[in-house]
Amino acid sequence: MLLPHYVPGSTVALSDDERWPALPAAARAHLDSVLAHPAAPVWRHRVGHRLDPAAVERARTELPTDDWLPAHLDAVRELPAYRGLRGRLHALDDFPLVSRAELAADIGGFVPRDADLSRLVQGSSSGSTGAALRLPDDIEDVARTFWLVHRLLAGLGVDWRPDPRRLALALVVHQRQAFTYVSPVPGFIAEGGDGGAGATGRSADGQTLMARLNLDPRDWPTTDRIAFLRDQDPQLISGNPSSLATLLEPATAAVLNPLAIVSGALHLTPALRAALETRFGVPVLDLYGLHETRPIAWRADDGPFRVLDTRVLVETVDAAGRPAGAARGELVVTAGSNPLLPLARYRTGDHGRLVERDGRPAIADLEGREHVEFVTAGGRAINTVDLTQYLQDAGALAWSLVQRADGSVTARVAGGDPERAARSIRALLAQPVELDRVARPIDLGEGKPRRFLRES
Repeated sequence: MLLPHYVPGSTVALSDDERWPALPAAARAHLDSVLAHPAAPVWRHRVGHRLDPAAVERARTELPTDDWLPAHLDAVRELPAYRGLRGRLHALDDFPLVSRAELAADIGGFVPRDADLSRLVQGSSSGSTGAALRLPDDIEDVARTFWLVHRLLAGLGVDWRPDPRRLALALVVHQRQAFTYVSPVPGFIAEGGDGGAGATGRSADGQTLMARLNLDPRDWPTTDRIAFLRDQDPQLISGNPSSLATLLEPATAAVLNPLAIVSGALHLTPALRAALETRFGVPVLDLYGLHETRPIAWRADDGPFRVLDTRVLVETVDAAGRPAGAARGELVVTAGSNPLLPLARYRTGDHGRLVERDGRPAIADLEGREHVEFVTAGGRAINTVDLTQYLQDAGALAWSLVQRADGSVTARVAGGDPERAARSIRALLAQPVELDRVARPIDLGEGKPRRFLRES
């Protein structure tokens, strides 16, 4: 059964000229050739950046960060959501913590009254609970994220240049149904073009493309997936760890030649990072962020995440909302890159410790979403970071652990040596551990399955 919002072409709000302003005819032909590829997936959406040439140039440039916070807080003070607090909000610490639930209850209260709504595109975030949150995204800010990733990869020595013979970017997911589309990448154009479309039908003006692809064989046959990826040869592949693990399937891996891989949305285990680096011989960039805040921090190894040098500020708070200092706490983010959703002290639901790395703020021991503690048979609380260490030491690619009300644990583990991890966890907790070994990370469930859950 196909869900209504995944029916191809069921909702069309813009013309192609509005979707891709000033797109040359040769670039349109290039786009059409990829859409019509005989092994292409079912394209369920038609999406575009909506940027005119001036906006494309603005999006290529990172917003200035010198003394950005005072002006940002001025904008937040004027939001309708803070109307009852005006006169009391001076420094950042004066602003109350804001939760996802508050955004869901009144997202309009967090949109500036003078916002340029002509730049709005609606985004959505399901978080870890599955409760959808509709968000106002700014089209220039969305495009700017591409150039942020380009800059980070350049710092890692990746020479990522526009090559219209290849997809510039493949965003991969692995789920029963998903939005799939192809779109030009604004501003990522090879100078001088490639000398003509030729037999390949490639763009004569050098315009590059990106695509969102669903790797699930129930939605896109594996033979077609392999043929399409071989022909389109994406330069950069981005997705969550469950999706990226699919790239390691031998027949798929054999046709891929990425310059780099970007992981996001879920925890990337050291074992999966190592497997991707070994198979493809390229850097694996782990990008931490939320849809609400945009990118927050990054790493290219298994150390702490470096907080980006963008309009983002990270704090940690304890369960009572007080500063956590050097201790582990919930990450609270002030984010000023999206002019349609300026946030102050937003509770991410993620936990970690603030440390310093190379003279810059960084996040250590990052654990996604709600903080969970398991208990031993004697009633002692155990931080799930300890359990994570056991699983990582055992080489697990992904996992989902549930502690029942009676103390017993069900551990679903993909990859590595799950029996070794189960023995260590059993010894630590002195509780029964039932092991369910699954073949692939995606077998843990679609979307964002919780890694740790304790039932009451």
